[in-house]
Amino acid sequence: MKALLRYLAGMLACAAAMAAGAQSYPHRPVRVIVPYPPGGTVDAVARVFADSLGQQLGQTFVVENRAGASGSIGSEAVARAPADGYTLLVNASTFAASPLLLKSLPYDINKDFTPITNLGEVPLLVTANPAVPARNLREFIDLARQQPGKHFFGASAAGSASHLAEAAISYEAKADVPIVLYKGTGPALTDLMGGHISAVIDAVPSSLPPVKAGRTKALAVTSAQRLPALPDVPTVAESGLPGFEMVSWYGLWGPAKLPADVVGTLHEAVRKAIDSPRVKQVLSEQSFVGKATAPEAFAAYVRAEHAKYAKLIKAANITIE
Repeated sequence: MKALLRYLAGMLACAAAMAAGAQSYPHRPVRVIVPYPPGGTVDAVARVFADSLGQQLGQTFVVENRAGASGSIGSEAVARAPADGYTLLVNASTFAASPLLLKSLPYDINKDFTPITNLGEVPLLVTANPAVPARNLREFIDLARQQPGKHFFGASAAGSASHLAEAAISYEAKADVPIVLYKGTGPALTDLMGGHISAVIDAVPSSLPPVKAGRTKALAVTSAQRLPALPDVPTVAESGLPGFEMVSWYGLWGPAKLPADVVGTLHEAVRKAIDSPRVKQVLSEQSFVGKATAPEAFAAYVRAEHAKYAKLIKAANITIE
């Protein structure tokens, strides 16, 4: 009988320890992988949420930039990580589009990841080098038609909202504007400011500061409405492409088979972050709309976006050489 009681006591102690471990997530620092260099919108968004999650959950959420191969290097690192919640991925709409363009990805976005939540979305800004003789997107398109092969778009990555928006505008405007693919927004904007490319379309948080500093100029915004921060800058739809609208969205993923309690903890922390006055202010200043979509709804949204991008890529014949 005593042996049985000791056995039962041991089992209860083990169960209690397991329960305590499940409740204590996170009990050590969490890596948040950003698969692009510093200086882009994905990096900025990740740092805002990592800071808030760290404060809420009492652990450090460390943002780690692992750039390369249009985001696939950093994404693969998360896919191969243990499913314990200590390695997470913050990525953008590129995540849903890149499998349609990059044929040899070392992971499956549906099988190798756990969708946790949407973080939000933001419009894109069409910006040009100040030396380009165009005051708006309509004039830039005319210029590209008149001087074929002279003016280039720069995109942050293959399959990024930047890349798709540039290809879609070229397709709808019937203007051949070659696209140079970079390893992130930062390098693309650096080349834009240096005059090596003519224009870049990228998310407002990364594109707006160079405009305000006078190092680039805004030609158009991809949202349905003009931005309060740039009331004189027309939309793409107003620039001769009626109905055009595109945003860049951002999300949080973990490795496949992430425990439900960890997913729930992270989703709730993101929801609270978006509702906090401090994060709200930071995001609104960047024209960023926070959205803490539930995990199941986020997974369905990613699938729908993947299907939408497939139609666009086929119609515009977007390829990677």
